[in-house]
Amino acid sequence: MKMKKIPMRSCVVTHEKLPKKELIRVVRTPEGNVIVDKTSKANGRGAYLKLDLEVITKAEKSKVLDKILEVEVPESIYEELRSLI
Repeated sequence: MKMKKIPMRSCVVTHEKLPKKELIRVVRTPEGNVIVDKTSKANGRGAYLKLDLEVITKAEKSKVLDKILEVEVPESIYEELRSLI
């Protein structure tokens, strides 16, 4: 029987390769809005974060999402990410 391939993605903070299901995607939509993509299928430029409080705090302090998404990420996005953990 053929093994199903597990999609792997890299966390933008830790640079770890993890299964897609263990990460949360933050997306800059074509309109320029920033959203937390729970389905991992939203249209736009995305960045993956490990579901860990330390990682989210590091991302907020280093402004890594601002650099990757090329837009200022609002505080509400980080609060939403923390509420998902």
